[in-house]
Amino acid sequence: MSGRAQLMWDDAVTGYDFGDTHPMDPVRLALTMGLVRAFGLDTAVDLRSAKPVGDSTLRLVHRQDYVAAVRAASADPRSADQSYGLGTVDDPAFAGMHEASALIAGLSVGAAEAVWRGETEHAVNFTGGLHHAMPGSAAGFCVYNDPALAIARLLELGAERVAYVDVDVHHGDGVQAAFWEDPRVLTISLHEHPRTLFPQTGWPEETGSGAGEGAAVNVALPAGTGDAGWLRAFHAVVPELLADFRPQVLVTQHGADTHFEDPLAHLAVSLDAQRSVMESCHELAHRYADGRWVALGGGGYAVVDVVPRSWTHLVGIAAHAPVDPESVVPPSWRDLVYARTRQLGPGRMTDGRTPAWQAWEDGYDPADRLDQAVLASRKAAFPLRGLLT
Repeated sequence: MSGRAQLMWDDAVTGYDFGDTHPMDPVRLALTMGLVRAFGLDTAVDLRSAKPVGDSTLRLVHRQDYVAAVRAASADPRSADQSYGLGTVDDPAFAGMHEASALIAGLSVGAAEAVWRGETEHAVNFTGGLHHAMPGSAAGFCVYNDPALAIARLLELGAERVAYVDVDVHHGDGVQAAFWEDPRVLTISLHEHPRTLFPQTGWPEETGSGAGEGAAVNVALPAGTGDAGWLRAFHAVVPELLADFRPQVLVTQHGADTHFEDPLAHLAVSLDAQRSVMESCHELAHRYADGRWVALGGGGYAVVDVVPRSWTHLVGIAAHAPVDPESVVPPSWRDLVYARTRQLGPGRMTDGRTPAWQAWEDGYDPADRLDQAVLASRKAAFPLRGLLT
């Protein structure tokens, strides 16, 4: 097995472009790769591309009629069929939509294949993490569900236990739906409460069904949750579940939209807490999954100040070459930011926070809304897995 992580990248991913007024600006991907290169991390990883996924792979998750609808809308955006979620405000149709979406999915599938085949322990595709796409429709800025496709490919290759941990501010609904009845896949999502945020799913009571009962876990966090609460919730749920499940591969989704500057959500998490969770995911992969870790991006709409710094930290952690949070952002990258956006880039790789949290074992406060949320999740899911609440 290579000692170097793989970073999946292809310049053509910036073709995933819903238009000038859409919040998912592909400049966030270009700026992230630019910052990765500015810190020299591209030399600390094996930089790889992959082929776009074909129809046989897409059909592992998506219906053939939906794939045909995406192809048609890609060829002629004016013909987009809104019954498939295409041509909507969230998911406008654009020329080349199928090709760009299939490429992003291909990078995630390629990352999963490389990890499973032992070519590398860790593989990162920060362009992926498009977790809202459903088997038969686009949703929430997502056309093809690359995390679900990567997991489905792992199962096809023979994996018997895959854990998916999603820390995007939005519920990982599409991945949960894809494996709702499959006990081989444990999905864990920590997200803002569905009362206050799209997609209005991810209640603690959503735990899977049939053979998959207990294989879905949801932690619905109160709006306004900051570093201490976010980290307390993560550590109160994720490590114990992974210790029980013992995944052969850990797939994680690191949407940067939990950040207090994100314009589309209401959590108050810092870059430093995001980095802390990335480090924990890395450690958990080594502890419980023999080091097999596929790390994906996701949401994030503070496209200059937050997303590039967050995902550059992710690449550095996966590469065993972590970026010191106190590092000054290279001036060359700030020049790139100004040239591309006419904005001034951030000066350091930190928000100046030192994240800390109280362990769940140190006490439950029945008056605390965060503790209520964690307990609701543990009560709903843990007994189904034979675990104590």
